[in-house]
Amino acid sequence: QVQLEESGGGLVRSGESLRLSCVASGRIYSIDAMGWYRQAPGKQRELVALWRSGTGTTYGDSAKGRFTISRDNAKNTVYLEMNSLKPEDTATYSCYVEARVQYGLGSPTGSANWGQGTQVTVSS
Repeated sequence: QVQLEESGGGLVRSGESLRLSCVASGRIYSIDAMGWYRQAPGKQRELVALWRSGTGTTYGDSAKGRFTISRDNAKNTVYLEMNSLKPEDTATYSCYVEARVQYGLGSPTGSANWGQGTQVTVSS
């Protein structure tokens, strides 16, 4: 299992910025993908930004030009920098990680993991 700890959500005004953090922990052998999704009330979960090993980062349409993800590989951490926030960005933001875990000399096993989610609210 991989544990994900999210932080940085809160209430901000339109036009302001916010930075979210997600720290992955556990018996991690490698991380294959890491990023963020969001879900607003009454809507489906939506891609914000996802980095994948060997491929790079994919941004959702609403995030392009405003949001940026970055990684700290030594700390198994991914950040989401959100600029020029709009009320439409209000949602629960969830960290997503695909990782391989290893126990002792066993073979690494892949897993997909979701964080609990952190609330971002943008007021006008």
